[in-house]
Amino acid sequence: MAKSKPIGLAWRSNTLFIVSTVGIGLWTDLFLYGLVVPILPFILQDRVNLPENQIQSYVSALLAAYAGAAVLFSPPAGVIADRVPTRQAPFLVGLVALLAATLMLLLGQSVAVLILARVLQGVSGAVVWTIGLALLLDTVGPENLGKTIGSIFGFISIGELAAPVLGGVLYKKAGYPGVFGIGFAILAIDFIMRLLLIEKKTAAQWKNKDIDGSDRQDGEAATGEDGDVDEEQPLLRKQEEDNYKVPEGQSKVIRSYPILYILKDPRLLTALLLALNQATLLATFDATIPTEAKQLFGFDSLKSGLLFIALVLPYLLLGPIAGWLVDKYGPKPAAVLGFGYLVPVLILLRLARPGGTSEIVIYCALLSLCGLGLAIIGSPSIVEASYVVSQYDKANPKFFGEQGPYAQLYGINSMVFSFGLTVGPLISGGLKDQIGYGNMNAVVAMLCLITAILSVVFVGGKPKFLRKR
Repeated sequence: MAKSKPIGLAWRSNTLFIVSTVGIGLWTDLFLYGLVVPILPFILQDRVNLPENQIQSYVSALLAAYAGAAVLFSPPAGVIADRVPTRQAPFLVGLVALLAATLMLLLGQSVAVLILARVLQGVSGAVVWTIGLALLLDTVGPENLGKTIGSIFGFISIGELAAPVLGGVLYKKAGYPGVFGIGFAILAIDFIMRLLLIEKKTAAQWKNKDIDGSDRQDGEAATGEDGDVDEEQPLLRKQEEDNYKVPEGQSKVIRSYPILYILKDPRLLTALLLALNQATLLATFDATIPTEAKQLFGFDSLKSGLLFIALVLPYLLLGPIAGWLVDKYGPKPAAVLGFGYLVPVLILLRLARPGGTSEIVIYCALLSLCGLGLAIIGSPSIVEASYVVSQYDKANPKFFGEQGPYAQLYGINSMVFSFGLTVGPLISGGLKDQIGYGNMNAVVAMLCLITAILSVVFVGGKPKFLRKR
């Protein structure tokens, strides 16, 4: 080969470095998404000079603009990612839109500029999440995807939840230079890591074996655990694979975008519903905590941001543990218990009342209970969706191509998650204005109850008492 061996090939293509780079990329997206959450009401009031009665609707619109753009651009990003030879190039391109968005948020003086900035953030998010998750699968393989996602999702979700805390603090103490200065510093670190990254398949050009002793190829399932199952229960395994066979004679559209065929699987649809409701919950907290804290306690941006600590700490402490449990026991227990647990907790948020220290403590305690629920539901969706798609890929390897349909899956997952981020602020903001904060959370609680019931039926397969005998 004409090209010389890259400097630092071993560590730049090391599994830990690749996973860390993807984690930092996803974390950066969520962090910059949420950095301005607690200061949006104050930006709109102080810089754009909007009247008080329009603040909530425009805050919701700005939050939704990010997600709306991600909804539109996620599926194309997935299709492109499954067809380009390398993940690194589009992974880097996503930072260009994110850098432009950050500059516009820093300098923008009108609603139009601020909305355009959030749209560019959404475009970047679509690329980063789709390419990043596909790169994770390329690196660790399907058999390790659950534990890997379980380990990093708590970390990256902390970026989304902790950003409002830091954004409120920095805005109060240092103004816009403080808020966006840290944003540009994180972007620089993210860019350097993405630039240094070398994919496993690229490293294999210089080594006969994959780095770290892995002989895995893109989109292929490892044979370790599955191989044992084949030896011990070959007939059961064959019957299970037949359930995932794709009949011949599919339309041109299905052959071009094979992920569309899998979308009729109720397990995959339920997994996507989990992602939708998870995102809706996160966006609901983002959109309503700052305004509710301002109304109840007269909090400024700093104090509103600090309230998010109550959500962050449970996620920080329990998110990785919950992810490990999902990998060990499957996604069904976490999905059912997590969404079921959130039903009474969300209803209890109506206990928040105006007042002093005791009322603030009660509100923080309720938010902490919500944070525990968010930690539990952080991993089941992506683990379940990845498993279902991997079963179709293994049963139909030629139909889905060399790299499989995984980037297409993550593009759809990103689209659904982003749609939740879109409708979450709009629905919660509108309901809060019309029926009040407590009743709004009761509606969200009912959505969680429905999700828990569907998880019992479909996530991880139907339970024994529902199967045909």
